[in-house]
Amino acid sequence: MANGQASEVGTIGNEGVVGLPLVLGDDRAPTSVYIQGSGAGLRMKAALFKKELARSASMRTVMLHYAHAFFNQVAQSAACNQFHSIEQRCCRWMLMTHDRMQSDDFLLTQEFLAMMLGVQRTGVTAVAGALQRAGLIHYKRGNVTIIDRRGLIRRSCECYGVSKKEFDRLLGGRPMRGTRVD
Repeated sequence: MANGQASEVGTIGNEGVVGLPLVLGDDRAPTSVYIQGSGAGLRMKAALFKKELARSASMRTVMLHYAHAFFNQVAQSAACNQFHSIEQRCCRWMLMTHDRMQSDDFLLTQEFLAMMLGVQRTGVTAVAGALQRAGLIHYKRGNVTIIDRRGLIRRSCECYGVSKKEFDRLLGGRPMRGTRVD
């Protein structure tokens, strides 16, 4: 937003790419990307990426399937932000992050999570405390450990399952980390 506020609309991990405007024939987007977790990434010049897209039908298909899944996630996130509680949205976001991490532990400050959910930090404090008391996560000084993934799925809204199912379907049956939700 013009005032500096931000809210999450999609999560990208090792299954995806930043730069979907290139796949769709444009060269920019009026959005920002925040890197939340550590790890390695690959970088490619836009011109080379576009050249490879033009050359490879299979690469185009994979990228278009990813774009479809990602835009479904964005639409689902918009609906989720309108209709579901902070706790349900927090569970969805932690599950989506967990799907994309190589560990049950990841760095996550309350400030960052509040920004991702579009809520005040006090709301995140209350939800993280409730999830910890329920034995679903362990949260301490910006570090989250997922203890009971199935419990998080139960407390999440249907938006997590809808998005995950589409990612699994469109990316060649290559399920992301975690338990099936259907």
